[in-house]
Parts: sequence; structure tokens; C-alpha cells
Amino acid sequence: MASSLVIKVTHALGDPERAHIGCNVAAVGLASGLDVHLFLAVEGVHLARPEIPERLELAEAPPVGELLDAIYAAGTVTVCTPCALRRGLTEADFRPGTQLAGSARFV
Repeated sequence: MASSLVIKVTHALGDPERAHIGCNVAAVGLASGLDVHLFLAVEGVHLARPEIPERLELAEAPPVGELLDAIYAAGTVTVCTPCALRRGLTEADFRPGTQLAGSARFV
């Protein structure tokens, strides 16, 4: 079995269910003892903004904000630098602990 897991999330407010699935898998991976790296790209970069997760609501699911709190506490969260720049976002727009990097970080 793998000892680490990289999960890429490309959605946020526009598709809360897809955003939630990636965060949920990451949280379950952490609970299973894996090293988890959450990579936020395209619209998913917005999940690293402090005010966004609380706006994501999905029935029959734990709050995305709580999942992200667990991921930040025990895993790593990386925002795609070019994706953030294309959206006019800088490091100051993201919650503390967010790393910025490109896909090469995971190769």
C-alpha cells in the first residue's frame, strides 16, 4: 500500500460536490495514516482562501471547512502558482500554511 497520497482538486464554489470529494478523500487518507498532499488548481485554488470553505454547503456531508482544517493540521496544502496568478491571487490571499508551487513539486 502507498504511504503517501496526492489529491488534486480543481473545483470550489461552482461545484461544491467535486470540491468536497477531494477534501474528503484527503481527510480519510490522513485518518488512515497516509502522508497527504492536497494540490489546489484551477478554481480549486479558492479553497485555500479563508472565507471560501464556510460558503460551501453540501447535504449529507461534513463541512468542507472542517475537512480543510484537518488537512492543514496534518498534511500539506499547495496552491498552483500559475492558477492563482491567473485569478489575481497572491500568497497573502490564502490562509496561513498554504504553499504555492507548480505541478513539478509532485513529480
